[in-house]
Amino acid sequence: MSTKSVNYPWYKKEDTDAFFSLFQNNLANFVLITITLLAAGFPASIVFGKVIPGAAVAVVFGNLYYAFLANRLAQKEGRTDVTALSYGISTPVMAVFLFGILLPTNAITGDPELAWKIALAAAFLSGLLEVMISFSGNWIRNNIPRPAMLGALAGVALTFIAGEMLFRTFQMPVVGLVVLAIILVGIIGKLAMPFNIPSSLFAIIIGTVLAFTLGYSDTSKISEGLANIGFYPILPTLAPFEGIGLLFTTFIGLLAVILPITIYNAIETMNNVDAMSAAGDSYDVRECQAVDGAGTMLGAIFGGPFPTTVYIATVGSKWMGAGRGYSILNAVVFFFAAMFGLIAAISSIIPVSAIAPILVFVGVSMIATAYQSNASKYYPAVAVAMLPYLANYVMTRFNNAAGEVVANLSQGIVPLGQGAMFTGIILGAITVFIIDRHYIKATIFAFVAALFSFVGLMHAPSITINAAQDFTIGYIAIALFFIYCHFKVSKSTIQSQPEKEKQAA
Repeated sequence: MSTKSVNYPWYKKEDTDAFFSLFQNNLANFVLITITLLAAGFPASIVFGKVIPGAAVAVVFGNLYYAFLANRLAQKEGRTDVTALSYGISTPVMAVFLFGILLPTNAITGDPELAWKIALAAAFLSGLLEVMISFSGNWIRNNIPRPAMLGALAGVALTFIAGEMLFRTFQMPVVGLVVLAIILVGIIGKLAMPFNIPSSLFAIIIGTVLAFTLGYSDTSKISEGLANIGFYPILPTLAPFEGIGLLFTTFIGLLAVILPITIYNAIETMNNVDAMSAAGDSYDVRECQAVDGAGTMLGAIFGGPFPTTVYIATVGSKWMGAGRGYSILNAVVFFFAAMFGLIAAISSIIPVSAIAPILVFVGVSMIATAYQSNASKYYPAVAVAMLPYLANYVMTRFNNAAGEVVANLSQGIVPLGQGAMFTGIILGAITVFIIDRHYIKATIFAFVAALFSFVGLMHAPSITINAAQDFTIGYIAIALFFIYCHFKVSKSTIQSQPEKEKQAA
């Protein structure tokens, strides 16, 4: 350990490339948020006046804190080649909050402001949970099987993210297909784009140019976008605390979305900090999780309903030779871009079909991760955990407008879609325990499902006593069956012991 202070630069030329890489990553997320919310009917006053400035506050806080951490590590180890951690809104988590919280609550309430308040409460709670996870360890991570948790999130990815965005991609076939091809070639095929422009940025540029050239987008969009430039004060709000009441009553089922995605986010931070450690800069994982949680909570207090995380792109910044300057510059740029409406202007000009393919890839990668992160024997559990969200998608999209049609398709669609994340995790976990022959654990999860059904967290429209009687009885029945299976397996194991001893002799 060095006791001598080192001259760790505020900015160096290598920070420039790293800044553009981090900036376009964050910018793509801000544009996705803006376009999706405006298309869903959220007013510009909320999107540009609240959501974007609030999200920027979270990004500014995290970038400046990680620049501070980089300097602390540089002084501690007597090195000037320390790279600050890249930080911003997590794209998969952002997508789940968009399509699993904001859009469904807006569809149910018909009130964008109320939906925004509920989402702020959800984000604040998610940040608080991540801070708690940083102190209390990973009990939930160790007790809920990974195939179940990732499979349930993959259900959201399949329906609301990859599926929904693929529909948007094909709204402008030429634009959408070209952009999708660029994303797949650049990110999956790992082929460099012209002038080494990042694939997502190149795709957005080409898609936007094509949309205007082919007449899909009107040139009036440009003047409309420029009209959004103005002054948007960054002010705190009590909205997250107003939304808490609804989150813990009418929309308590959203806790089933918040809990697993927060664990996913905490694990993402842990994995990315570990990757940076392997690259030579060792940061404290627990502190980083706490910073991410605090940034999320701070963003929510200023109107931004999206959790933040350390980016895996940090390793790329390390390879570029970046220091802390790129992180500081990113904070400064986003602060002014949000305050003066530059993000609003850019988002108004870019068409949905030029941005949707990026989310198609995000959704597909979440599904792929659910399988790649688990042994092949658990693939059935991943698939089972995904399925309830198919029902949730149909229910959310069509039940209000065409309830009779949905009921004619199947009477099971709506109850299966209610509390889909809980249902997916529990069914996935039970499947894992059946594969591993841990029938007592399967019994416990079946009884939990019975309890959740009884109080209305699953298979019911609201919280009440004896909310879903048939489902409660069904889960109790399979719990009793698993107890029988446990004794059958135990008996066969005991009986097989003499045979093993005979063979050993």
